[in-house]
Formats: sequence, C-alpha cells, structure tokens
Amino acid sequence: MNKQENVDSDIQRLQQEMLNYFQTHWKLFLLEGFFFILLGISAVLIPQFFTVAIVIFLGWIILFGGVVHIGRALVFSAMPGFGTWLFMGALQVVVGYLFITQPAAGVLTLTVLVALFFAFEGIAKISLAFMMRPLPNWGLMLFSGITALVFALIISISWAETSQWLLGLLLGINMIFLGWTLVKISLYHKEIH
Repeated sequence: MNKQENVDSDIQRLQQEMLNYFQTHWKLFLLEGFFFILLGISAVLIPQFFTVAIVIFLGWIILFGGVVHIGRALVFSAMPGFGTWLFMGALQVVVGYLFITQPAAGVLTLTVLVALFFAFEGIAKISLAFMMRPLPNWGLMLFSGITALVFALIISISWAETSQWLLGLLLGINMIFLGWTLVKISLYHKEIH
C-alpha cells in the first residue's frame, strides 16, 4: 500500500466514523442545533446585550483564573518560577477586573480577539467539511466555515466603529448557521436511521 492509499483509507475510515456518530446520535445533534439557533436569534435581536455580556463573563473567568494562579504561587512559593506565576496571576486579575468594570473598553479588545476566533473557526470548519465530503450536507459545514471567515474579515475592517453591536450580531448569525447545519445533518441521518 502506498502513501496515497493510506491517506485515502484513513479519510474513508474517518468518514465512516462520522457517519456512524451522526446516525447513532442524530437526536443530540438536533437538540444542539436548536440550542444554537435559539441562542443565535437572541444574540441577533439584542446584540449590544450579548456583546457586553460576553465581555463581563470573560472578565469573571479571567479574574477567577488569576486568583487561582496567585493562590497556587503563594502556596508553592519555593517553586521555581514563583515570580512569573505571581505576575501571570496578577495580570489576569487586573485584566479580568477591567473587563468587568469597564466592559466598553473590553469590547474593543475582545472584538479583535473574536475576529481571530472567527478566522480560526472558519479554517477548522472548512477542514471538517472536506473531511466529511462526500457525506450528505457536507457543503453546509463548508458554507458555515466560509461565513465565519467573512465575519472575521468584516470585523477586521470595521471593528472600531461597530464593536458595540457587531460582535453580538455576528456571533448570533454564526450560531444560527451552525445550528441550522446541525439540524439539517441530524434530520438527514434520522431518516436513514
């Protein structure tokens, strides 16, 4: 067996495993799809709320992570790197606190990070779509990946002017596309199951 045949064999095995998961767990994919659609519609209807909520939620996570770093650094103060661990924890506490208390400033920062997220998510979805090909509805995953890349481009071009609402809106649209894709895939495999 040559290298190309091994690659083709691996791809066919992955496709068969995906097909088995879709057929066996189509209800879970359907529920997940509806969840993302509802969450996406909510984000589209009130994008400013979702934008600020995302920043504040992330702030709490970062703050909590910083407290854990500081706590561990203090407990293991003799450990090499004590100052670095303490610095990382303090930095996380400060950034988390700023996100919580000044979410508008955090929105600008987070908008840039979300542009990166959409870019990487788009690449991952496109890769997944090509792994799924030629399974039914693989094109929907490809479309969702291309959409995420377009969102990354839109955010990159206009992030300063539209960051207060664009982040929530695009996140909502992205979740609707993902949910719709999961619903279509699950309903197709329900019929086969």
